[in-house]
Amino acid sequence: MDKKQYYIVSGDALPEVFVKVAEAKRMLQVGEARTVGDAARQVGISRSAFYKYKDSVQPFQNMRTGHIITFYALLKDNPGVLSDYLAIFAESGANILTINQTIPTNGCAGVTVSAETGEMTVSMDAMVSRFNGAAGVLKFEILAG
Repeated sequence: MDKKQYYIVSGDALPEVFVKVAEAKRMLQVGEARTVGDAARQVGISRSAFYKYKDSVQPFQNMRTGHIITFYALLKDNPGVLSDYLAIFAESGANILTINQTIPTNGCAGVTVSAETGEMTVSMDAMVSRFNGAAGVLKFEILAG
């Protein structure tokens, strides 16, 4: 049995059909197309081409363009506190990848957020200052990054 080999190749070096299959897969994933036929039609390939290459083409997420950082906060269990906390990420230009919250006990809950920070529009120090000064944030720290 042959062992699969994988390559990272610039998109402009690939046959056009591979790039179109990757785009069709993206459209299906985000809901821009409801069916394979819709996605294939929109990108200009046949359904058979999509099915032929769909398992062989995967986009590469270049993690060198930014950093993934994991943040931890202890938040008061009050309406709107979590929403305000998450809004700081959005306003800073960080892209939230995961959110995990513990069940509140003793009036507070732990929240762990992993975020991609490569497109941030403010400095990390400015964002940390906002977290530390936010109403309902009892504790804030950066766990990994």
